[in-house]
Amino acid sequence: MSRLDELIKELCPDGVEYRKLGDVCNFQKGKSITKKDAIEGTIPVIAGGQGPAYYIDKYNRKGNTITISSSGAYSGFVSFWNEPIFVSDAFTVKPDKNLINIKFLYHFLKDKQDIIYRMQKGGGVPHVYASDVARLRVPIPPLPIQAEIVRILDNFTELTAELTAELTARKKQYEYYRDELLIFGDEVEWKTLGEIGKLIRGSGLQKSDFVDKGFPCIHYGQIHTYYGTSAYETISFVSLEQSKRLKKAKNGDVLIAGVSENVEDICKPLAWLGEEVCISGDMFAFRHNQNTKYITYLLQGTDFSKYKERYAHGAKVTRLRQEKLLAYKIPIPPLSEQERIVSILDKFDALVNDISIGLPAEIEARQKQYEYYRDKLLSFKELDSTEA
Repeated sequence: MSRLDELIKELCPDGVEYRKLGDVCNFQKGKSITKKDAIEGTIPVIAGGQGPAYYIDKYNRKGNTITISSSGAYSGFVSFWNEPIFVSDAFTVKPDKNLINIKFLYHFLKDKQDIIYRMQKGGGVPHVYASDVARLRVPIPPLPIQAEIVRILDNFTELTAELTAELTARKKQYEYYRDELLIFGDEVEWKTLGEIGKLIRGSGLQKSDFVDKGFPCIHYGQIHTYYGTSAYETISFVSLEQSKRLKKAKNGDVLIAGVSENVEDICKPLAWLGEEVCISGDMFAFRHNQNTKYITYLLQGTDFSKYKERYAHGAKVTRLRQEKLLAYKIPIPPLSEQERIVSILDKFDALVNDISIGLPAEIEARQKQYEYYRDKLLSFKELDSTEA
C-alpha cells in the first residue's frame, strides 16, 4: 500500500472530486434476442442472470465491458467481460477514459452492488434502470492512483477466479456422480410428478412486504439468489396479519421457482425442511409422499435440464407450464434406497456448496478480504468545492 499512499500524498492530498456517473459515463441498452432466433456459437449472451444465458455466433460489444443486468431476480448484478459479448437484457456502462479507468469503475460498482440491488423496481419481475444507476456519485482520483488501486484489487480477484475455476471443475465431477446415482431402469417403478404429488401455487407476496420479525416467508427470487439444495429457516418474514392471507408450504414440500431469465434456472428446486412458511407468486410448493431431498436432487439433474430445454418457453421471462412439470417422469425406488442416495449426495453437495468447509470456505474468505480492501481503497475524502 505504500506506493498508493505516496501517490495520494503527491497527487491529491486534500481529497478528490466526486461526480454523478451519468455525467462521466455512457449508458447503453442491450439488444433483445431469443435463443431460438440465434445461431449457436462461442459468444456469451449477457441477459438477466449472473452468468451467460447461452452462446451465439455474434457480438455487440468488443470486450473490456461493464454490464449491469436489467431484469429478474439478479437485476442490478454487475459484471466485467474481457472478451466480446452480446448484451441482451442488460445495459453497459462506459466511462470517459480521460477521467476514469474502466476497471476502477468496475470495482467501484461492485462496491455499490447492494445499493444497486436496492434500486430494483416492479413486482413479479423486478427491473433496474440505467437512469437510477446514473445518479450514483463516483470518486475521481488521478488516473495513476486509479491504476494502482486496480492493480491491488485485481490481485485479489485473480486469486479468487483461480479458486472458483477449481471449484467449478469439482462441481462438474459432482454433477456426473449425481446423475449416475439417479440412473434407473425397469427395475423400479416410474411415475409422473403429478402421480405422486400436487402443486400449490404461491401468491401475493412482494419483497416490499418483508418485515424484521414475524412469520417466515420465501420469495421466488431468493431460491435463485440465496438458498441452496435445502433449508430449515428463512431470511425473510412478513407480518402475522399478512401471513393469514398468503399461501403456505409445509415441512417436506419441494419449493420450485416458477419463473427465471433462462432455461437453466427455471424450476430451480429447494427442499423445505422447516416449519410452515409463506410463499410468493411465481413459485410452487410440490407436496408429495417421497423423500424430499431425493425429489430435489432429481430436479437438479441433467435429465430434467434436457426436459426443460424441450418444453420451457418465453423470451425475456422463461416458464414451464404446470401440466408439463407434472408430466415429468421420475424413478421411484423404495424410500430406503432414496435415503441412501440422498446421504451420498448430501456429502458431495456440502463439499462444493457449503461455505464453511473446503474450497467454498477459502473462496468466501478471499472474497471478504477483497471486499475489505475494496471498501478501504475506494473511500476518498471529497474535495471541497471551494478548493476545486
